[in-house]
Amino acid sequence: MARSLREGPDQPSAPDVVWLGGHRGLEADLVRDAGIRVRRLALRSLRTVEMNVHAVLDPVRLALSIPQAAAILAVERPAAILTTGGYVSVPVLMAAVPLRIPVVLWEGNAIPGRAVRVTARLAAALAVSYEAAGLALAGANAPTYVTGTPIRDVTAITRPAARVRLDLPADAPTILIFGGSQAVRRFNGAVAEALPRLVERVHVLHVSGESGYAAALAAREQLAPDVRGRYRPYPFLRDDMLAALVATDLVVGRAGSSTVAEVTALGIPAVIVPYPHASGHQGANAEILAAAGAARIVADEDFDADALVAATDILFDERTRAEMAAASRRFGRPGAAEAVAALVMALATRKLLPARDAIEAIAQGERS
Repeated sequence: MARSLREGPDQPSAPDVVWLGGHRGLEADLVRDAGIRVRRLALRSLRTVEMNVHAVLDPVRLALSIPQAAAILAVERPAAILTTGGYVSVPVLMAAVPLRIPVVLWEGNAIPGRAVRVTARLAAALAVSYEAAGLALAGANAPTYVTGTPIRDVTAITRPAARVRLDLPADAPTILIFGGSQAVRRFNGAVAEALPRLVERVHVLHVSGESGYAAALAAREQLAPDVRGRYRPYPFLRDDMLAALVATDLVVGRAGSSTVAEVTALGIPAVIVPYPHASGHQGANAEILAAAGAARIVADEDFDADALVAATDILFDERTRAEMAAASRRFGRPGAAEAVAALVMALATRKLLPARDAIEAIAQGERS
């Protein structure tokens, strides 16, 4: 997203980008590593609802963060604000209104969360990944654009180069399995039990997480020597995640907004196992993708070794595989970051917001 803001067309100079967030998670370190200045508020990102000391302290932190956000905005004087509309954004948007700073709110899930529903009315423009989210936020009275989810540049590596980078045979059917940071143990258990059957059929790229990596390596050593090289476990795939996506023929994973966006931008068929919590966001995301013909859904409680092996049948049915890949490409929005950046820069330069069809064209990668 920052790259698109800094490198967008028709800009006399690259804008200064500042990240403003709370005190929790790895986001600040990742943002600093990208060369972006970081400012932090007193509140934490709100990811749990356990009854503990934070249930009392979080409202206090929120109250303190409103004047803190106002002071930061008064010093930074941003021309525009881009927010995901989560809990951390509440004091920022409340401070932005009296300062007349225009806001673009982006929502990546099909079902907007409570904080998004509350703060959407403070935005000058809404960008959503799914039409359903736009309909849910219709009462905000701000123009809504279906941009998709901003992702990395998926054209940065070619499929042949990705296969070479990961030491994969050029034409070997390959699946990528990753459960993200939430409930990854279910995926690891399914892989461990299915592994002997999987490697007889396909090459397997498996992101196990740090906690499951030792067991994955041990399982690899139990395979017959002639198929052992078909299983590649990784504790994580930060620098090589794009290469893994470009190289694979089928993704088996969760239905987070970024996962869905990258899979569809690359036109990859998917078997989605929605995370069953988090207010059902992933289930709604997965249902939309399945309705488009780009994915099949397996319920979390039904995902096991047999379901994982059955998922690979897609790779051996050429018609199904081609139809799912085409549906995935149609659904994808590889230019989402550029589309959202165009909205932000229009507000920042006090220009009229672009037409919806123009933003749609950018999001679909038809022009930049």
